[in-house]
Amino acid sequence: MPLLLLDLDNTLVDRDAAFRSAVVDFLAEHGLPASDLTWVMATDASGYTARHEVATALTGRYGDVVPTTAIRALLDTGAADRVVLEQRARDALGNAQADGWACVIVTNGRTVQQEAKIRNTGLDQFVQGWVISEDVGHKKPEPEIFQAAAALVSLPLPGAWVIGDSPHADIAGANTLGLRSVWVTDGRVWTEDSYRPTHIADDVASAINHAISTSG
Repeated sequence: MPLLLLDLDNTLVDRDAAFRSAVVDFLAEHGLPASDLTWVMATDASGYTARHEVATALTGRYGDVVPTTAIRALLDTGAADRVVLEQRARDALGNAQADGWACVIVTNGRTVQQEAKIRNTGLDQFVQGWVISEDVGHKKPEPEIFQAAAALVSLPLPGAWVIGDSPHADIAGANTLGLRSVWVTDGRVWTEDSYRPTHIADDVASAINHAISTSG
């Protein structure tokens, strides 16, 4: 059974769009300037800034007028409550399952938050499992998290495909292990010189369909 390792945030789901929507409502609810959206999104850095650092920054800026519980709710459930699984991604995952692929989500992040996204979108119905960095004590691009994903479904890691949006976490991680990879561009241009993905795709559905059509 071939193995497909899939990133979650900004690959399978548009985490940034979900968080942006939550921030817009957060600012409006508390009477804060709508123009602060740019600052909050930059501070968050697509989720790569540590949660406690974002919380500290938001508290420092808004702590006098916004309850700490509201800031905590924004960071803990803002994106998780709003992410969606697009139909094209659903169809591609369904195609992979029908073709006999084992699909495993490999994601950095906190377990409660990432599992909420997986279940809220129905992704749990389309994958054989998931590995979250907080659970396994390793973050992408460390080899151990990819190895844990293969072990979860009792499949060998060699021959697997890795699909993700992060050059560093996903594609460099795959490169280190000698795995094939598809980089999801979201309109960006590849800039790394020391390694490259096996394939480049505009979106996750195209990435999945490429991998399953190029098995072997």
